[in-house]
Amino acid sequence: MEDIRNELLDVVRDVRTHLEYQTALGISSIETLPGGMVVAPQRLTPVAANQEREPLSKLESSATMSQGLDCVRQEIGNCTRCKLHRERKNIVFGEGDPSAVLVFIGEGPGHEEDEQGRPFVGAAGQLLTDIIVKGMKLKREDVYICNIVKCRPPNNRNPEPDEIEACEPFLIKQLQTIKPKIIVALGSIAAKTLLKSSEGITALRGKWQTYQGIPLMPTFHPAYLLRNPNDKALVWKDIQLVMAEIEKIRKEA
Repeated sequence: MEDIRNELLDVVRDVRTHLEYQTALGISSIETLPGGMVVAPQRLTPVAANQEREPLSKLESSATMSQGLDCVRQEIGNCTRCKLHRERKNIVFGEGDPSAVLVFIGEGPGHEEDEQGRPFVGAAGQLLTDIIVKGMKLKREDVYICNIVKCRPPNNRNPEPDEIEACEPFLIKQLQTIKPKIIVALGSIAAKTLLKSSEGITALRGKWQTYQGIPLMPTFHPAYLLRNPNDKALVWKDIQLVMAEIEKIRKEA
């Protein structure tokens, strides 16, 4: 009886957390299947209440990966390879687990990111953090977060082709060092750059693609979601696909 009670409490906690996350994403309805059955939140591997989830990282040495990323950062130096350096305050290299299974890639730093030298720390960054922590039940430091370009485009405009061309080799080296199992491309610029595609994010999102043999999920950028909250439910569907892939990786490890 005690086991059944504990299992029911676990289910209640999962449902409550799932609903809190959906509320944070602005989703006000409950998804159902034909016949009125409610779609239950996906459960990842259970963890004891007093135990943290096992870090989402690979078996390779994080120290080795970290040293590799340090080398890439040193190669960038005080970069003047494109015109973005003229107005930037800080190079925003990236942060997170250097041996992360999952990497999120945006297009470029905004004002807050330029001020702090860290990716996704403004309003859009808080939404991304909610997706990672509340939605995926991970810690932000369990994943790696970076951008296509490392310096803020003036007035948050889209990075221009010559700026992407100057910066992309360093993103490639980051990914070659981390060797992630999954990539999430946030927004049209990230998806088009990584996939060498002319299709927009609306056409690409929600469908698994491949980057250098790595499964890649394109989805809307958090900044877009702040302007178009009705599309948050679509991102939740994309994230559920990513969560299912993570669970498969965990089971195969």
